Amino acid sequence: MSLPLEICVFNTATAIEAANAGADRIELCENYANGGTTPSYGYLKTTREKLSIPIFPMIRPRGGDYYHSDEELEIIRKDILLCKELGFEGVVFGLLRKDGTIDADNTARLTELAYPLDVTFHRAFDRCKDPLQALETIIECGCTRILTSGQQPKAPDGKELIKQLVDQADGRIIIMPGSGINSNNIAAMKAYTGALEFHTSARILIPSLSEYMNPAMSEDFSRDFTNADEIRKIKNLL
Repeated sequence: MSLPLEICVFNTATAIEAANAGADRIELCENYANGGTTPSYGYLKTTREKLSIPIFPMIRPRGGDYYHSDEELEIIRKDILLCKELGFEGVVFGLLRKDGTIDADNTARLTELAYPLDVTFHRAFDRCKDPLQALETIIECGCTRILTSGQQPKAPDGKELIKQLVDQADGRIIIMPGSGINSNNIAAMKAYTGALEFHTSARILIPSLSEYMNPAMSEDFSRDFTNADEIRKIKNLL
């Protein structure tokens, strides 16, 4: 049986393409340039209506660091409740304290609020100070999985830590490698790390459909999309 493959997307059209190509789950985000933020209500509702596979929206009120104010935490709480109301299967968030440790109190509260939805602790994990201690904290908070590149920009470069996390987790939480995963390295990553789920965007850019662009405005109107053939290749290798 093929291991689960999650595809990160930044618009509804990409989510539909990824699902048709064989994605097992969608991470739904906005704002690729900022590392992903919470989708709008219209984006959430439309994508939910179009897809039957599990969808995990990103819950992140802004780009930048992962230390959040009380006002931002209130936004996160309301967005989690909205995702429950709209029928999503999970949510994705990650909270750190100023000193680089996991914000355990708020992570636990939000995970309890999200129940029975799955909770993925996202790549805020890759910015934490002590990943092995952070793993134990996140398990105690009740999260379902951790998305990580092994504290390196790309997961293949962090494979040693990812393997260590998989071994230490010992089935208590899912360690899901993501960032830089593709059909050229997925088999090696699977064999080396022992991970049982994987995450990628298979991201490509497609040209704008606009017929007119003001030549005085230096803009790139290319749109985020996903490479369906690449998704199929990765799924076959899993």
